[in-house]
Amino acid sequence: MNLLIVGGGYVGIEKLEAVLKNSPKTSITIVAPEISEEIEALTMEHNITLIYEPYHIKHLKGKNLVIVGTGLMEVSEAVQRDCRNQNILVNVADKPALCDFYLGSTVVKGDLKIAISTNGKSPTFAKRFREVLEEILPDSLQETLDNLRAIRDRLKGDFEYKVEKLNEITNVMKGSKSDKD
Repeated sequence: MNLLIVGGGYVGIEKLEAVLKNSPKTSITIVAPEISEEIEALTMEHNITLIYEPYHIKHLKGKNLVIVGTGLMEVSEAVQRDCRNQNILVNVADKPALCDFYLGSTVVKGDLKIAISTNGKSPTFAKRFREVLEEILPDSLQETLDNLRAIRDRLKGDFEYKVEKLNEITNVMKGSKSDKD
C-alpha cells in the first residue's frame, strides 16, 4: 500500500502514529510546507518520504489511500475532491462528511488486536476507550493466545468439533452466573 498523509503537524503525527501502530511497514509519503521534528525522527525507523511543499494533485500519483490532517478546510476539500475524482479512498481528520473511511483506535497486546471506532462521531472517545482497555488487559494475553493455538493444533476432528471444544475452553472468560451475583 502507498499512503499519502497531507499535513505535517500535530494531526499529521497522530494519524501517522495510528497507521504505524497497525502497519509499521507501510510505505508513507507526507506532504506539508512544514513537517514536525517528531515526524522527521520517525523516518529513521520507517518507510516514510517527506515532501516539504504545499499539497498538489501530483502528490496523489501512485497512492492507494490518503489521510488529510491539516486545519485548513480549503486544503481538506481540495484533497477530498481530487481523491474522489481519482477513485482514491480518503480520510479527512475531524470531517466525517468528507471521509470514505474512518481510522479506528486500536489496542494491541501481542497478537491480539481490538479495533474501536465511533464512525467519526468522537475519535477522542475511541482514543480514551483504547487507553482504558490497554490498562485493564493483562500483558499475559499473549501466553493465553499461544496456549489456545497449541490446543487448537492438537485437537483432532473437523472444524465444527474444534470450534465446539475451543468454545468450551474459552467460555470461562464469560464467568459463571454465580461470579456475577
